[in-house]
Amino acid sequence: MIMKCIFTTRGVLIAGLLAAAGALGVAQGQARAQAQPPAEAQAQDATRVVPQTWQLLDYVATDYAGAVRNGEVLSASEYAEMNEFTATARAKIASLPEASGKAGLLRGADALIAAVHDKAAPKDVANDAHSLAAALLAVYPVPTAPEQTPDLAQGASLYETHCASCHGATGHGDGPAGRDLDPPPIDFTDATRADQRSPLSFFEVITQGVEGTSMASYADALSPRERWALAYYVGTLAYRDREAAGAERWAQDPAARAQISSLEELSNTRVSQLDAVLGQDDARALVGWLRAHPKAVAQGSRGLDLARGRVTASVAAYRAGDTKEATRLALSAYLDGVEPVEPRLTARDGALTHELETAMGAYRTSLSRGGPADAIASQAGDVQALLTRAQRVLADEAGGPWATFLAAFIILTREGLEALLVVVALLAFLHKAERHESARYVHLGWVLALVAGGITWALAEYAISISGAGRELTEGLSSLLAAAVLLSVGLWMHRKSIGGRWQAYLKQKMSVAVHRRSAWFLFGLAFISVYREVFETILFYAALWNEGQERWMLAGIGAGVLALGLIAWAMLKTSRRLPLGTFFSASSALIAVLAIVLTGKGVAALQEAGWVAVSVASVPRVELLGIYPTWQTLIAQLVVVALLAAGFALNVLRTREPHAAAGAEAERT
Repeated sequence: MIMKCIFTTRGVLIAGLLAAAGALGVAQGQARAQAQPPAEAQAQDATRVVPQTWQLLDYVATDYAGAVRNGEVLSASEYAEMNEFTATARAKIASLPEASGKAGLLRGADALIAAVHDKAAPKDVANDAHSLAAALLAVYPVPTAPEQTPDLAQGASLYETHCASCHGATGHGDGPAGRDLDPPPIDFTDATRADQRSPLSFFEVITQGVEGTSMASYADALSPRERWALAYYVGTLAYRDREAAGAERWAQDPAARAQISSLEELSNTRVSQLDAVLGQDDARALVGWLRAHPKAVAQGSRGLDLARGRVTASVAAYRAGDTKEATRLALSAYLDGVEPVEPRLTARDGALTHELETAMGAYRTSLSRGGPADAIASQAGDVQALLTRAQRVLADEAGGPWATFLAAFIILTREGLEALLVVVALLAFLHKAERHESARYVHLGWVLALVAGGITWALAEYAISISGAGRELTEGLSSLLAAAVLLSVGLWMHRKSIGGRWQAYLKQKMSVAVHRRSAWFLFGLAFISVYREVFETILFYAALWNEGQERWMLAGIGAGVLALGLIAWAMLKTSRRLPLGTFFSASSALIAVLAIVLTGKGVAALQEAGWVAVSVASVPRVELLGIYPTWQTLIAQLVVVALLAAGFALNVLRTREPHAAAGAEAERT
């Protein structure tokens, strides 16, 4: 049947379903899970080994400075311990289940071992150890933050009960029970050492203990909530005299608030990470105050305030020479600051949204490529001006009933039209080929896509948070997958539309049932095409729903459904009247255009996720046609155009060859 001629493997359907399933908000977690063997024992082993390995790396980052200075060994025993810990960490990583990033972790472990062996500078070893620890959590994720905001009063009480006897009432390591311990208890008030530690560092020590010392594990004695409370409290002891300054900085400086926007970030943040952006004194003050008042993070910077602060921070990091951190902050400015409010902003001022997306993408690309700091700062200033305009737009009162109705109507018709074209083309073809029994697979595909969209909305609203990167990656990858499938479909339909080949095709296939694999291909294509549009549409509607015009929004949706229904009816009716050859020609052209459109949209979404660079091109933005003012999207679309042109030309050439041979044979006879 048709789909056997287009694709003969099951990979397209499987990949399509995976792309759609990933959009349910768990794409990142599923990808990581699939990278590991499914054996339950191995998963349990990773859950145990990863925190132990992370703790070893964190310990090396913190204590190496006490073993080596200026290339000389200060303490032979400490230096031997550093060598032992790095080798142990490497062995533990090697014992973990296979995963796509494991080889990179082993290379990083080898580099860290070499750095310690060569007595590298403490700052370099600390950076290498922290980077490897972060990469370890990316490949083998484990919880790194408390489920609830830690209770510092509870932490203080637990410290007095379990820790003060050794570490002292104020954390100076001078408790009566610790005087004869070897090694002596840690001085928690040593700011230089504390700068390298996060609340997660303290949590892991409390949970795991420290082998070879008197620090025992409290995993059985204290609940996770109690251990987090104690970890946060211990993390404040080095910064008690700076908390007032931290409170003032948090209240008055958006750039400071932009550094830490969630409890997870706070739990993983070290003062040493913020030195380049805030300076050591301000970083200590801010971190110390936030650890003492973690509830402030939940009430802190959000939306465009967060975006503005992180753009400012990215400039500071770039001037300090930390290009990687500057790029990370710039990407976070979009994904964590702009992306959550983008649907609301688009409903109010779509042109501003598009201008902001392009400007922020170009800014990220400039950061990654390097350049004069003043030029980077100037470009950041342009982004800030756009963010200020966006804040003014969103600060206005919610739009009136008519504006809400019109926005809901336009969103549905705009996003639904592309999916409708694919579904109608499939149904029309099956009708022309008299394969009515296979239409149920197409209907099943688009119906389940709508159901999956509803599940996505429920999960995103009540169960999980779909990250900005997850949204853009889902849209981008599913768009490119659909474009690839449509490209092959368009070329196949064009081949059947010329030289009367459609007649031979129907004679050959008219009495043969649709192959099961081909039927499921129809389902997969319908599902992917509809779901990617549903996924984006629900994000817009979620924003409109919160503006207090629910009835008018529902009315707009109803009008959009009616409009799409009329368009579908008109297209099906028209297609049935077309001669079959004309139908094949028109359908191949339509599907080819859709492949070009989806290619542009897919690359644009990957740009917003930070996967593809952004180079601004002087062309108008025509989102309906998938045309964006960047060279990356345009080049990708030109490649698809070239493939289509070459495929169409090859189809024509193949059709002429049999006719030429037949003509030559006729002349000879």
